[in-house]
Amino acid sequence: MASVIDLSGSVAVVTGGTRGVGAGISRALLAAGAEVVVCARRAPHTPVEAGGRTARFLPVDLRDRAATVAFFERIREEYGRLDTLVNNAGGTPYRMLDEGGAERHVRVVELNLLVPLTASLAAYEVMCRQPGGGSIVMIGSVSGARPSPGSAAYGAAKAGVESLARSMAVEWAPRIRVNTLVLGMVRTELSHLHYGDEEGVAAVGRTVPLGRLAEPSDVGDACVFLASDRAAYISGASLLVHGGGERPAFLDAATATKCPTTEGTSPS
Repeated sequence: MASVIDLSGSVAVVTGGTRGVGAGISRALLAAGAEVVVCARRAPHTPVEAGGRTARFLPVDLRDRAATVAFFERIREEYGRLDTLVNNAGGTPYRMLDEGGAERHVRVVELNLLVPLTASLAAYEVMCRQPGGGSIVMIGSVSGARPSPGSAAYGAAKAGVESLARSMAVEWAPRIRVNTLVLGMVRTELSHLHYGDEEGVAAVGRTVPLGRLAEPSDVGDACVFLASDRAAYISGASLLVHGGGERPAFLDAATATKCPTTEGTSPS
């Protein structure tokens, strides 16, 4: 993607950009030429690098609204602009709704819906004042569009993120574009916690029409596109990055192996 799209001279912030999907997004933006700032509560064990360039890390607890506003004001003061915000910070443990108490589920909604909202509002204050506006990319999930037992609060929050992005896209047009990447399963350094060993990861990958889990770089390439001028007329969109989705269960349950062709067996 970097050989096709040049983001040199632009400034991008990736929340939760120190590992997993966020690190993949950060590396793709670096490779495309952007100045990348990653933020999280804790510093990464190793710097996020690509193409001989390194993302800058700044600590911030995005659940603290005042700290979030101060963080984006610092970006404006030190860089003079903000062209791209990727709201990647989020996640959830596996927890059924009747486990752990309401407060834990509330924190999941806060992290996955309210944090992107407050970060976007703070980024808007920077982007709306600069020539060219900016691009905001929400990281959504297929969990927001289907039942998500064990991660119900997360799925509800991700559904909210998509709705929020569509409204932002209307309210903040034409200066700021807002889109959502709707992710399926992604292979990260934590995949073993969800899917087991390599055999388990491969078995889960075979349930995806394209035959594998996404790599963080797949998500990163999609982010680079949405951040670029090649997506200049794309706003309020939800781009599915899920390898074709999930194979419908009825296909595995069906006993028929082929369409009937014998005379008299076809339905009228």
